[in-house]
Amino acid sequence: MTGAHRPLRERRICLATHNAGKARENAALLAEYGITVVTAGELGLPVPEETETSFIGNATLKARAAAAASGMVAMADDSGFSVAALDGAPGVYTADWAVQPDGRRDYALAMGKVERLARHSADRGAWFSCALALAWPDGHVEAFLGEAHGRWVWPPRGERGFGYDPMFVAEGESLTFGELDPARKHAISHRAAAFRTLAEACLKPGE
Repeated sequence: MTGAHRPLRERRICLATHNAGKARENAALLAEYGITVVTAGELGLPVPEETETSFIGNATLKARAAAAASGMVAMADDSGFSVAALDGAPGVYTADWAVQPDGRRDYALAMGKVERLARHSADRGAWFSCALALAWPDGHVEAFLGEAHGRWVWPPRGERGFGYDPMFVAEGESLTFGELDPARKHAISHRAAAFRTLAEACLKPGE
């Protein structure tokens, strides 16, 4: 985006998610700024089809849909897990790798797929990406991208995270995202990196 960023003045916004883990992490980040949230799931809003091919594109799509449906400023994220040996896959298709024939998501099977495809590579590099988008009912959007780099490990460890967290160890850490204390994970995660950029642009003190 070019030009000045729009400050977020609302104290209550819609989180465009039906994912309890994402809702918890984003709500905790916003709470530090005195902002409370209601989720799209709580409002009974439909889940839009993610048709974009980038994290920013999908986050923007979801935020705009939630803002239009709720009449509130909405924040959406789109995040994914990428593996260097798989040329960045699963990437924006991270959730799709976990979808089962009955529609449920099984991340244990998804992590197993990553391990099967990447096990013969010496490159264990991996990273999480998170795009955060703020959308206003008038159509204005602010979008930001953050990443957390590290390596993938097998077998998965820990039950504190969600998704692919149990197979990812961030740079400088020995515990997986599934083992880390939530406060520590929030401080170093891809979501935190994206949120720091968003906060600097749109949550300036005194506004």
